Amino acid sequence: MTKQGLGMNIAEDALVIRVTAGSGTGRTTMAAFDAALRSAGVADHNLIRLSSIIPGRAEVQICSAEEQLHGEFGDALYCVYAVAFATERGDAAWSGVGWSRAADGSGRGLFVEHAGHAEEQVRTMITSSLTDMSNGRDNAFVFENMVLSSALCSVRPACSVVVATYRTAGWGHA
Repeated sequence: MTKQGLGMNIAEDALVIRVTAGSGTGRTTMAAFDAALRSAGVADHNLIRLSSIIPGRAEVQICSAEEQLHGEFGDALYCVYAVAFATERGDAAWSGVGWSRAADGSGRGLFVEHAGHAEEQVRTMITSSLTDMSNGRDNAFVFENMVLSSALCSVRPACSVVVATYRTAGWGHA
């Protein structure tokens, strides 16, 4: 069975990549990072960072933390993520993940992740990177979307994250 989405046929068993954003603060940057991961719904996993390729037939969904992938505590979580920190009072931390898809409808695509201290800076880096990455390939890619997150340091360090999750995997204990 297939369903229609974003101009492509997606098999019911296709990979669904879920994108969430989060932010948090803590007494240290590591504690702020953990708070941001909790806010994004992915804190109890070991993150395995992937590069920038979206496999064919994949569906990318922006979702809430509650709709994010959930495995067992400590499972591996394969993902693309952007993270930004602000440690000085009044500083902002902006992170974002953007993606483009192949114009041929195959579902193939490209992710980019960027971080900075201003929204427009991160938006520009995402669109510039996707344009350059698309131009360097034989097939045409079309911008699809981006998700941004921000955090402001008022007293404690702050962190923003955007996470695109592919799948979880256990450790295969004997």
